Amino acid sequence: MTSQPIDQFKTLLARAQSAGEPLAEAMALATADEAGNPSVRMVLLKGADERGFVFFTNLESRKAQELRARPRAALCFHWALIEEQVRVEGPVEPLPPEEADAYFRTRPRGSQLGAWASKQSRPLASREELVARVAEEERRFEGKEVERPPFWSGYVVRPERIEFWSGQPDRLHDRFVYTRAQGEWIRQRLYP
Repeated sequence: MTSQPIDQFKTLLARAQSAGEPLAEAMALATADEAGNPSVRMVLLKGADERGFVFFTNLESRKAQELRARPRAALCFHWALIEEQVRVEGPVEPLPPEEADAYFRTRPRGSQLGAWASKQSRPLASREELVARVAEEERRFEGKEVERPPFWSGYVVRPERIEFWSGQPDRLHDRFVYTRAQGEWIRQRLYP
């Protein structure tokens, strides 16, 4: 274990990817609404650095509404092939628009158009309606670069707590938790 949990996370993510873990960057994102009702879904990690863990979404989605109401989240990465799990908890902040713009430009054109077409988390009458909305966006942006929709951006989960779980024989798993105190990380071993 290193003294910096983000470095430890990056090492494990690379191990999971090398081991052939399908979608190693997939993470469960847990949020809560104004009443405290929890909700969890899988999203893709798009960056991890000293700031925290980055993901992108439609700002009108359920997750974005919940993050506006309660700007805190929990993440969970599980890599079965290497018997590792990482849990993250902390406040969530919107990314600067220029960072969202830069990432949006790297997305495949179909995903860019889909971002414009989707009214994420709202009722949809039929698949045909969605396909028609994508076709409409294809026509609108024909021969042009697809700019980032104003209702699509990213967030960073700024970790206050990061827990590493490593599977061991006889369920005597290794668990270490890092908690941030006055800008420094404190590491403790936990019972399995």
